[in-house]
Amino acid sequence: MIELFIAIAVLVIATIWIYNLLVKDRNQVLAAWSDIDVQLKRRHELIPQLVTTVKAYAAFEKATMTAVTELRSRSRSESHLPQKSAIEAAMGSAIGQLMIIAEDYPDLKADGNFRQLQTELTEIEDHVQYSRRFYNGAVRIFNTRIESFPNFIIARLFSFKIAEYFEVNSNNERKASVIKLND
Repeated sequence: MIELFIAIAVLVIATIWIYNLLVKDRNQVLAAWSDIDVQLKRRHELIPQLVTTVKAYAAFEKATMTAVTELRSRSRSESHLPQKSAIEAAMGSAIGQLMIIAEDYPDLKADGNFRQLQTELTEIEDHVQYSRRFYNGAVRIFNTRIESFPNFIIARLFSFKIAEYFEVNSNNERKASVIKLND
């Protein structure tokens, strides 16, 4: 009888321990996503300033500026991670195109406001990449724990779901955006 009680106690303690690990890992994934979201919001806040500054110098490059603005709107309204990831990658490419356009306008490149926006954008892109790597690492740990024995039993029992990676989905998205700082 004591052996049965000890076995049940060990089982309950193991279940609690595994459950707590899963909760900790899930919260780490959520916190990491929050970090990405903060950086994406910073990028989104910078885009109108950047578009306005470039527009003053490059009025006929309307298609690129419109694409950046539309992608910003789509990203803000998207909540499903794979679609948001694809939109953000496309926006990164569009911003890169905007920076390439700026290379053709010496007055724009010399504009202090534009140079500051370029610097801020470069910093934000670096933070997005760092946050993305951190998030994907947290997802990897969480997903591995969910899929490992005996954790998967507890994970299924308490409805823990595999988290999605924040990844690029096509070869075009894999190409690095070209963002040049002042020469």
